[in-house]
Amino acid sequence: MAYLLVRHTVADYAKWKPVFDEHAAARKAAGCRGGILFRRAGKPNEITILFEWDNLEKAQQFAQSDTLRQAMEQAGVMGIPEVSFLDKIEDLKA
Repeated sequence: MAYLLVRHTVADYAKWKPVFDEHAAARKAAGCRGGILFRRAGKPNEITILFEWDNLEKAQQFAQSDTLRQAMEQAGVMGIPEVSFLDKIEDLKA
């Protein structure tokens, strides 16, 4: 299992979210198993997403795809996203 952490700013969350949702099928077809969407407290246009992927190679391929680049442009992503590929070490208890 691999994880993809993405941080970026969008011009307008209300415009970005429907495009993000429409892109779910493309993510799933590329090996994404879902994830968690966050917005920065007090800054609703600063987005962080933690995606779970089948494997690192699929996550890397998707992150570099033209399909993703086009969707991000359409959704109003500003600047260059911060992208990190992560390996899960363990689940932590409270």
